[in-house]
Amino acid sequence: METDSSLLSSELDQQRQDELYQQLLIKTMGKMPSDGNSSKFIRPHPGMCVKTFSLRDKQKVFVNICQSPEVPPPPELSHEKLVELLDSDDPTGYKVPMSLGEAHTEMDNSSNRCTVYDVVINGAFFQKCEKDALFQQFIMAVCLEGLENKYRLELSRDIKILKNRKFMGSLTEQNIRTKSKPVIQEIDSKDTQLQPSQAKTPQYCLLVEPPFGDPEYLVAEIQLPGVENSSAQYSTKTQVLTVTMPVMSS
Repeated sequence: METDSSLLSSELDQQRQDELYQQLLIKTMGKMPSDGNSSKFIRPHPGMCVKTFSLRDKQKVFVNICQSPEVPPPPELSHEKLVELLDSDDPTGYKVPMSLGEAHTEMDNSSNRCTVYDVVINGAFFQKCEKDALFQQFIMAVCLEGLENKYRLELSRDIKILKNRKFMGSLTEQNIRTKSKPVIQEIDSKDTQLQPSQAKTPQYCLLVEPPFGDPEYLVAEIQLPGVENSSAQYSTKTQVLTVTMPVMSS
């Protein structure tokens, strides 16, 4: 049986790209900080349970807004400052650290299956939200928006706080990231000047992840045969990513 050489070549090229990607991934992981405290598991404490529903399929959704001292608090904010923030042109400038858990299926009071998400915020900030109605409405809105952005949901803002229970189902441990050094180092733009020279044009391709459905990431794969020492640096001032690599003369 004859074999289509073009298909075979394409498969080999894809295999080489996959091998290159794995090699780059292994090298990158090897240069990451070996700090064992880059993440840790926390056990969230009950807080309050919010009932809403998905706008797409009209199914009930419950959000357990939990608390933990392990989650860092947001910057201090008074009631008056919150009013000013909500009236401003960019209320998203105030960030609330939170851990957004994966969806899990539970049984509601009617023994029907329902979807539940656990959101963990700082314990002291949760207590503040409990005592102030405006802060309570604010944190509920922030939690819903966070879940929508992470899991591509559309949740109704017609919500209800359950009075007789602080959480739906069971609360499980969550793995949160702790402070660690960035893999990509920030540098000043004056340090990124390169001398022009003759060099070979590297071969590259752009991939999307996941390969099916709506893409979440763009992955750049660059073939650099013979290149050993390369670095990537990002400047938040200029918002420029600079990749430095040795030059291969033609």
